[in-house]
Amino acid sequence: MKNIDPTFVAVALLGMIATAFATDAAPPTLPAVETVLERLTEHSQMEEANELEFKQRYQFTRSRVTEVRNSKGELNKREVKTQLNRPALTPGRTEAAAGTQTNRHTKPGRKSDFVVDRDFLQRFDFTLIGREPINGRPALILDIVPAKKKPPEHNLKDRIINKIAGRVWVDEAESVLVQADFHLTEKVNVIAGLVGAIASFSLSFNRERTSDGLWFTPRMEWHLDGREVLVRRTVDSHEEITAVQLARLNLRYPVDDRYRGE
Repeated sequence: MKNIDPTFVAVALLGMIATAFATDAAPPTLPAVETVLERLTEHSQMEEANELEFKQRYQFTRSRVTEVRNSKGELNKREVKTQLNRPALTPGRTEAAAGTQTNRHTKPGRKSDFVVDRDFLQRFDFTLIGREPINGRPALILDIVPAKKKPPEHNLKDRIINKIAGRVWVDEAESVLVQADFHLTEKVNVIAGLVGAIASFSLSFNRERTSDGLWFTPRMEWHLDGREVLVRRTVDSHEEITAVQLARLNLRYPVDDRYRGE
């Protein structure tokens, strides 16, 4: 029997080991974008119940700061709203101590304007570009642009959404929208520009998961640059949820357990 060159054996073994490690390290194949959107739509139907349960289980402080500036960048108005969510003994009800009421300038930034349903999704074309961890959990990354086939426009909100582009991150395990960055791709006129126009608009938010599986939005902010009749103004809004902890009156859960994201 011929002697086998030990160098050849070593190289062969290293090649086998490298192949094995490469196979183990290979990331899982990305799902079809249609599958991601279908699961996202299905989960969005549970969002209302998720939000209600979060308010019933957790005590937290919600704060919003809205600033309005003129064309020179000078501050015309600053509004601060703070609200404490304190779950009551009666299921389905909460006690809240609120500050000043939200004014009409905060309306374009409501998260409810971006409800992920089939009507909302059909307004965009999606491209699945990869995955990355968000708060330690794998998330799928999708780029969005206005749909080539223009969807119907029934109001100003539809006209704005139809010109939105950006990027969204979807929790891969639970199909939850966990992060988003949106921006307006072109100016939107109000009644042919006679009443006003929105020159630019951007919105971003992120969500976190509590240790017992509920999702909430700790940060959301938006910026609007527009004209109302002949007056140009910019509006900036920043909203956050802080001091999140399990409610002490909720006896089904440990009274001193504080929120811990996963």
